Amino acid sequence: MSGLTTVVIGGASGIGEATAAALEAAGHTVVVADLNAPDGAITVDVADEDSVAALFDRVLAEQGGFTGVVNCAGVSTLAPVVEHDAAEFRRVIDVNLTGAFLVVKHAGQRIADGGAIVSLSSLNARQPGTGMVAYCSAKAGMVMLTEVAALELGGRGIRVNAVSPGLVVTPLTAPAMDIPGVRDGYLENTPLGRSGEPSEIAALIRFLLSDDAAWITGENIDINGGAHLQRYPDLHGLVMKAFS
Repeated sequence: MSGLTTVVIGGASGIGEATAAALEAAGHTVVVADLNAPDGAITVDVADEDSVAALFDRVLAEQGGFTGVVNCAGVSTLAPVVEHDAAEFRRVIDVNLTGAFLVVKHAGQRIADGGAIVSLSSLNARQPGTGMVAYCSAKAGMVMLTEVAALELGGRGIRVNAVSPGLVVTPLTAPAMDIPGVRDGYLENTPLGRSGEPSEIAALIRFLLSDDAAWITGENIDINGGAHLQRYPDLHGLVMKAFS
């Protein structure tokens, strides 16, 4: 291994794709992994421990080691607490929280000393949203996972951080923007008055993987245009109104 080698999970689209591009531009050798892997990428299911372990074993074998990991894998769902299907709740927790744990576990076993791990959390780690109990719970848990992992891995010089974006329009979030009131609900509660760009989130992740962030660990950094200062839109109510 020579230089910086970084694994970007969920790197086939959206923020993950922008992050892979930003890291390549900064001189990293980037290994992209995704559930629906495009050509040249590695297939991984973060909810499957064997799949996660195999990913990092393959990176070790092919690259000789790695210095960074970015986990952008995630899913969501929408249902009130009292109506939420338990299997669907577990699915969201499995991908967002258990998946983050498995990535940190197996990356932490294999990453080079002095490396860095960044997980993609969400504004919903701190701000509740109606109908989003599974997603909010998972992202809040990811923040504490980050803190514990930073505490335990710090002795090897490994830094573990999370970033929490607000509204960023990606292939995953774009369909919701077509629902009347949703985009306005977000922007009215964002002091800077606009959504974020995938490239802006990627720039923060790139910084956290760099030597400029060498004394930052155990942090969850909000990047949301100030949306955490106000309230979350009634997403479930807007969806129900649109489809009733």
